[in-house]
Parts: sequence; structure tokens; C-alpha cells
Amino acid sequence: MATLVKDAMTQTAQQRGTDLSRLREQSIGVNVKVPILGGREVVYTNFDNAASTPTFRPVADKVDEFLTWYANVHRGTGFKSQLSSWIFEEARSRITRFAGADLAEHVVIFTKNTTEAINKLSHRIEFGPDDVVLTSLMEHHSNELPWRKVARVEHIGLEEDGRLSVGDFEAKIREYGSRIRLVAITGASNVSGYINDAGYFARRAHEIGAEILVDAAQLAPHRPIRMGHVSDPSHLDYMVFSAHKMYAPYGVGILVGRRETFEQGDPDTVGGGTVDIVNLEEAYWTDLPEKEEAGTPDIIGVVALATAIGMLEEIGWEAIIAHEAELTAYALQRLARIPKLQLYGDVDPANAANRLGVISFGIDGVPHALVAAVLNYEHGIGVRSGCFCAHTYVKCLLHVPDDEARDMERQILARDRTHLPGTVRVSFGLYNNKEEIDRLAIALSQIASGRIAGDYILNKEKGEYTPRGFSPEFPRYFSL
Repeated sequence: MATLVKDAMTQTAQQRGTDLSRLREQSIGVNVKVPILGGREVVYTNFDNAASTPTFRPVADKVDEFLTWYANVHRGTGFKSQLSSWIFEEARSRITRFAGADLAEHVVIFTKNTTEAINKLSHRIEFGPDDVVLTSLMEHHSNELPWRKVARVEHIGLEEDGRLSVGDFEAKIREYGSRIRLVAITGASNVSGYINDAGYFARRAHEIGAEILVDAAQLAPHRPIRMGHVSDPSHLDYMVFSAHKMYAPYGVGILVGRRETFEQGDPDTVGGGTVDIVNLEEAYWTDLPEKEEAGTPDIIGVVALATAIGMLEEIGWEAIIAHEAELTAYALQRLARIPKLQLYGDVDPANAANRLGVISFGIDGVPHALVAAVLNYEHGIGVRSGCFCAHTYVKCLLHVPDDEARDMERQILARDRTHLPGTVRVSFGLYNNKEEIDRLAIALSQIASGRIAGDYILNKEKGEYTPRGFSPEFPRYFSL
């Protein structure tokens, strides 16, 4: 892999910009053109990185290089199998270091994604009948729904601006005390970009005998996060994240957790690779981590993630944070000047370094889904709209009254998403630049002033808008 950054800690802002410009050139798909209304093609701008990120040439090249040697891992006697097994575990070691974990205390388990990792953990923690999982109103559904199956779930409330309420967290601790078995919070919001103080929540959880899980799916690509030693009061007991949000979209997720949790009991998924001995009456589970990784793992995805982590570490967190903070501050300034555009969350550009480059907004009088559609079909800008798998949080940010929310739920159950609440979300990656933000601001200014070229039709069941008479020729761009 070509060296991108020699020493990010000593670089000037100008030097960082130069290196990240070089990185942009290695972003796969950054200069592709897409069709828009009027029969033209324009260079695509991707501001949907919070959902999933593209990959970079060094990651794809490493995957292609490995394919020459690919074979199934563990127990194979052929050279390719032995090499694949070796690189698979080398990758696990790199991911372990990235997470700040200690294999004497922790285990690193490969899953499909963050959602599967949380579901796995929910089946492996032993809950009593009175145990409480304390999560928050900020959470992605993946850090909410699995816990409902196994324990009573309570929620940390929000401040008016959408931050987690520390006061309400302390009140919940006083109310439930030792009944709290697990505190499960997001490291950073996929809606507002707020970063939570994981160390503080961890200390307070441990003081009452609880454990903590941090959903780092949004945080891990943008900030360093460490498990810490179990003797540290602010250590994390469990952490999860996904490769597809870290420039390695090859289908692997990570669960880092307390080894003792997974040593006891039966794995949630069983089959090949999880056992030492099987007879017609019994099965004897093998050691960790294989015990928790049934079947053939995503070897390619693991190699890709380890390569992407190496790339992030080579760039350096200081350079990553500085670049994304600069983009976020610039975007907040540009968007704030657009009439009728409403920003949600922390709108102060001076605080950009203390949040992620995830910005949610709406335009008065224009449905969020229509804004997203016009950005795509008329400007070639990819964003996301809706509630981003965080329905409760978005409704809180929008101050949707309870009776109105219930009425919307009835409409959705009747397959009518016409009035679905939501926002438009832009989210930045390492390869984005200010010129793309300028392009976004110009497009949004046109939408806010009513300059929409297409005649858009609403699909009520999906809640999506498409321009009448326009049908992209997808096979022209890619087919199997």
C-alpha cells in the first residue's frame, strides 16, 4: 500500500489537505458520472457515508492480491489454506489492536455486521427476570430491538437539542440501581452526529455493578475508541462496529467483548467449526473465538477491514478529525445561509471538531423525501432521507406530538407513508471536499426557492418520489 501520510501528528493543515487530496484520487467511484433529468450525466457526489462507505484502491488491491491465495481457513493442510488461516488471524490481531483490546481479557468475534453482533451479544449475556437494559432515545434500532427480547428496556432521555440527558441518566441509575445489568449506548449518533462520552457512562455503569456496550458503528471510522483494561473504571465491556462504514464494504462486522461472557454456555449459532467433538448424543464446544464463529467466515471481508484499518492508522486520527471537522464547519456555515432550511442538532460551526460530519436538516414546505429525490435526479447528489433506523430519535428532534405520531403509525400500517416524519441527512467521508459542499448548497438553494424541474410522483406505500417519465437505464451502467 502506497504511503499516504508519513507523520500526521507533525503535518501542517496544508500538508494534510494535500495528502487527503491524494486519498480522494484513490477512492473507487469518486469520479463516476450518473444520469440526471434532461438527458445529461454529471459526476456523482456521495454524501451518504453514514449508511455505508465506498472503498479505496489500496483496500481493493489488497483483496485482489489475496484472492490469488484464497482458501478456507483452519484445519486445511494445503499451503493456501495455511496461508489464509495465518492472514485471517493476523487480521484479527490488527483489529484487536485497533479496538484497544487484550486477548487475555477480551475476544474478537467476526459477524456479518453490527446488527448481528448486537443480536449475538443479546443471546450470550445471562439476564435475570428483573434485569434492566438501559439504552437511550438516541439509538439505532439495532441497539434497541434485540434487548427487548431478553430484558426490560429503559431509556435515557434527551436534552432539547437532542443530546443525551446526563441528568436523566443519573435519575435512571437512582431509580433502577443494581437492577441495571447493561448500559447500551451509541458512541455517536447516525442522525445528529453527537458524540457521547463513553468513558463517563462506563464509569457510572461499573459503579452500580453493570456492564456497558458501545455501538461504535458510526464512531469507529472517525474517532479512536479503546476497550481499555478491565481494571480501568472507564473500560468498555463490549464494543461493536461494521467494516462497511469503514471503507471496507465486503461484509464483516466486529464484536469485541469480555471473554468470560462467551466462555460459558452455548453459542447462539452452531455448526461447522464450533465443536471439538460431536457424537449422536452430545457436542463439545471448541475454544474461542471459533466457538462463536459457526461456518465459513467472511475471510475476504476480514482482510479488507484489516487493510482499511491500516490505512486509517497511516493517515492518523489527527488528520482525519481535522479534515472532517473542516468539512462539517464549512457545511454548517453554507447551509445556515439557505432560506427555509432548518438544521437539527448542534449547528455551531465552532463545535465541529466535537461531533461527526453527520448533518440532518429539512426545508420548510418541501417533504424530506422530495428534497432527497430532487438532489439525486436533478443534481446527481446522493443523500438519505427519513428516520435512518432511529425513528424515536428523529421524532424527538422534530418534536412530533404523541397523538400525531400514533396517527402516522396507523397510516404506515395502512401502507401510506405520505406523511412519514423525517429529515434529510448528509454525511461526510475522508474523500469528500468543499467543492462538493458548494454543489450541495447551490442545489438546496434552488430547491428552497422552488426551482424544481421535474414533475415528481409520490409512491405512497414507499414514501418515495420519482420524476414522471424518467427511468434510469441501469444495465447501461452495471449488469451481471
